[in-house]
Amino acid sequence: MTRILVVDDEPQFLRALRTNLGGAGYEVVTASTAEEALSSAALNPPEAIILDLLLPDGRGTDVSRELRRWTEAPIILVSAVGDEAEKIAALDAGADDYVTKPFAIGELLARLRAALRRAGPTTEPTLQIDELVVDLEKRAVTMRGEAVHLTPHEFELLCLLAQNEGKLLTHKAILRAVWGPAYQRESSYLHVFVSQLRRKLEADPARPRYILTEPGAGYRLVNPTEQP
Repeated sequence: MTRILVVDDEPQFLRALRTNLGGAGYEVVTASTAEEALSSAALNPPEAIILDLLLPDGRGTDVSRELRRWTEAPIILVSAVGDEAEKIAALDAGADDYVTKPFAIGELLARLRAALRRAGPTTEPTLQIDELVVDLEKRAVTMRGEAVHLTPHEFELLCLLAQNEGKLLTHKAILRAVWGPAYQRESSYLHVFVSQLRRKLEADPARPRYILTEPGAGYRLVNPTEQP
């Protein structure tokens, strides 16, 4: 069974997640403090970690940063704090995703499945996300069976999003990966390219189902059939 470490100081929240994650087929280990979380992860390494932002003896961002010294296990940070700056700080500290409380368990499970898929080794030259197919070797894209013609930068942007399916990527991380360090502050530049991708890929660009926006933080590419 896939082992998930859940870290939160609210007993009711821990019980609810243990029940729901267990029902979904995961082995669940819990911790209620930052110290317990780090000890548990070191002694019995989990495949993924669900981590609260505010803990009695520290912050989830600090725990995430410490975990990233030795593990690449996906980290999903959860918090009642929906502040954009907190989201960006969590992602910069090594978290793979950020979910704001209260949330539907279906959403959390979908984020967890996507994070675990990304963590698994893959040598596949083709990525398929519902009706979207990205051929990395041929640099070709199809949507609903029809070829989609992309510019080189559009293709690199789509590849980055598709290879991190479900993961929230910050504006800064995307710009650095696709355009280089000189463009890390050009969020408006990125917005133009995302809009162009949506016009070419989405059935209704005004209501995107694949490329979603996290206001003030960044973008994520999702499988629309797995969204709650």
